[in-house]
Amino acid sequence: MINTKIYKTIYKLAEELLEADRIGDQVAFNKFYEDLQALCIDNENTDKDHPEQWETLADFTADMDEALVKYEKALGKATAINSKDHLSSIAFSMAVLQLEMGQKDAAITSLQNAKVSANKIEDREFKVEIDEMLASLVEE
Repeated sequence: MINTKIYKTIYKLAEELLEADRIGDQVAFNKFYEDLQALCIDNENTDKDHPEQWETLADFTADMDEALVKYEKALGKATAINSKDHLSSIAFSMAVLQLEMGQKDAAITSLQNAKVSANKIEDREFKVEIDEMLASLVEE
């Protein structure tokens, strides 16, 4: 379970990042990104470490290769605590990024992993989204 204070901090930083991006304020975006990255690094390998912070950091990482590395780290953290919700959402995000990078086979593998993890979650709409994306890639 994620620490409530850390969750609120991550959520607030994500909101700030979205707003800075929306208005095109790169200086503010960079500052909030650095704050989020510092939170991840400070909490790493402590009882406050959680895949949520790493996944959020990856979500806001512009460099696609670097974002994949952060998603991999988040995936490792989610695996360690066996969080099916995080495992499925991280794998799905990785698949979307891999598709953007032209890595179709890797995206299919990520979606297959997301589907397996999502088997145990309650979000039916998300399960359908995974299934539909996977089916569209396999059909091509």
